[in-house]
Amino acid sequence: MKPCSSINSGSKPKKLARLSFLAAALCILPQIGMSQNLVTDDTVEWYTLGGDYAHTRYTPADEITAENFSELEVAWEWDGASFNGRAGRSTPTYVDGKLITVSGPRRNVVAIDPKTGETLWAYRLPNTGRWEYSMRASYGKGIGYSRIDGKGVVYISTPGFFLVALDAETGAPLEGFGGQVPVDGFPATGVVDMLADLGHPYDPYEGIPLETGYITASSPPIVVNDTIVVGNSAEQGYLQARIENVPGDILAYDKVTGEFKWKFNVIPKPGEYGHETWENDAWQWTGDVSSWAPLTADPENNLVYVPTNPPTIDYYGGFRPGDNLFGTSVIALDTETGERRWHYQTVKHDVWNYDNPAAPIQLDLNIPGRGIVPAVAQVTKQGYVYTFDRMTGEPIWPMEDRAVPASEVPGEKLSTTQPIPTKPPPFEMQGISEEDLIDFTPQLRREALEVMANYDMGPLFNPPIHAANEAGKISSAMCPGDGGGANIYAPPVADPTSGFLYVPSMRACSWQRVIPGEEADARIPNPTGTTFAMYANGPGGRPPRLASGLPYFKPPYSSITAYDMNTGEIAFQIPTGETPDRIRNNPALEEIDVGDTGTGNPVSMVTTKNLLIYSDMDHDGQTALLYAIDKKTGEEVGRVEVPAQSRYGMSSWKHDGHQYIILQTGSKLTAMALPGAQVSGGAAH
Repeated sequence: MKPCSSINSGSKPKKLARLSFLAAALCILPQIGMSQNLVTDDTVEWYTLGGDYAHTRYTPADEITAENFSELEVAWEWDGASFNGRAGRSTPTYVDGKLITVSGPRRNVVAIDPKTGETLWAYRLPNTGRWEYSMRASYGKGIGYSRIDGKGVVYISTPGFFLVALDAETGAPLEGFGGQVPVDGFPATGVVDMLADLGHPYDPYEGIPLETGYITASSPPIVVNDTIVVGNSAEQGYLQARIENVPGDILAYDKVTGEFKWKFNVIPKPGEYGHETWENDAWQWTGDVSSWAPLTADPENNLVYVPTNPPTIDYYGGFRPGDNLFGTSVIALDTETGERRWHYQTVKHDVWNYDNPAAPIQLDLNIPGRGIVPAVAQVTKQGYVYTFDRMTGEPIWPMEDRAVPASEVPGEKLSTTQPIPTKPPPFEMQGISEEDLIDFTPQLRREALEVMANYDMGPLFNPPIHAANEAGKISSAMCPGDGGGANIYAPPVADPTSGFLYVPSMRACSWQRVIPGEEADARIPNPTGTTFAMYANGPGGRPPRLASGLPYFKPPYSSITAYDMNTGEIAFQIPTGETPDRIRNNPALEEIDVGDTGTGNPVSMVTTKNLLIYSDMDHDGQTALLYAIDKKTGEEVGRVEVPAQSRYGMSSWKHDGHQYIILQTGSKLTAMALPGAQVSGGAAH
């Protein structure tokens, strides 16, 4: 049998990709049509931001095992300090013998030697006012990649919202792509000004006037067959107090020429599906609904899956009554035409900042009584996994519209229900009540009850409250909060050979109150829009604090939940790391065994043929560790000290016969490998 090799999905007809488990055993490519990764004895590529089109962050590389995991050592480190890199939110692509990534707020594109860590080439665009204002400049996350006539091409979307195409071998702008931008210093080829295709007046150097809104990019484009699909992001909704902004419409371009192909309106216009969900004519001036999280794709069927965030603004939507499609949704689009194939709105009229924070993950599931079902799963901040047939959008398991609390904020009208999956079970707390409060000792429980009496506790979808509310509460408890549950800095991973999904999460609530919009606006530099909202996010909604400094809720403070997605059941749930010293040595817990609470840190992960691997801090809060976990049981099978905890996501691939694990550590990339891969050199650049 020939080894699995590069799949050219563009040459295949549209058909349903159904991978049997027998086929998975014979060919270790993670799903037909889901990967173009080269897999040989010497090489296993990491083709997209998430490893494959399905965004599983899985590698079939198998050199690293439970038996030799403790032998891992630093093979090299690459330092992007000269590019002002510091965020650690960019996962390199390993393809055609090179690592390629972005670094720093200018989103410099860099090619790196995978064996030594040496910089091979670098590219950056000239300066514009557009990128200088971008609130997500350092969060490029990675690159898009494709091949044209067998030659590799790198695609990025920049903070200033340009689409750039580069020759992967040299880093030179791609000949014949795009055209001249009317800004000094720009190349004559290789660049598309995407603001031109959004349809709003703008200045090529400064961008869209802030009175109209602002748009940037925080994730790379994805190339599906012959089409580049581009997501985007706006100013964070919690830093907005005015009602106007531009929509985060999804754009598509020809991968060879850069020619504009289509635009999908994320806020439907008259005559378009979902227009009636925008009452009060809010569709005319409300914006956001962008896709700041990464996209995934099914090239076999010319589909791209788009996770979206809420409309303008976070925590108050009285000026935009209705459900507000396609805010906080998963949208499946035809990559050739831009037509909506299906959608599902996970939060109606979102005022919780419950944007879908991670790329949807695709798996072919073997569901009892149904056989192989092509699925796509979306993890959420509210602690649920929404799972759909990725061809039709039908939920794999029933959804229930459950009643949720009404808002007491003047002018706010929420949806009376929200959709809740019946399966899989939630991976985080659902709201907060007295039963969720700390109870290590009766004294701690009493203190927690006293403190929490000043707050509005409630179920999932507990809405924000306003300052000077009649009950005199400090703020409203939103549990999980917009920083808890699943989030962008710790994306889920999956094993396509088993159908397991692994979700890292933090136990955290948001404590939310809104204040008069004009008052909130005075605290925001460079605000977008012109008209003050009646209410907006503001200070004063401080979280509860116990005198001991302990968390007010029960552990675990951080977890990994493993789902067998074939059955929709939890296979295991484990705390991540160990109980921190600040907890175990707290005087209020003297002589009390609190068990393993987890560190409370977000953890990045990667799945390999043999292991689930995650990065966390030791109990001392100083020592970074890499953990190896049995994928079926959750049992720890190894740990090794590393220079720093990885942020965002990890990757793993095989070069020159050796498997590497890449940690994203601030300005650095750290390559871990077994001793046989080590070479002299490999330094900071």
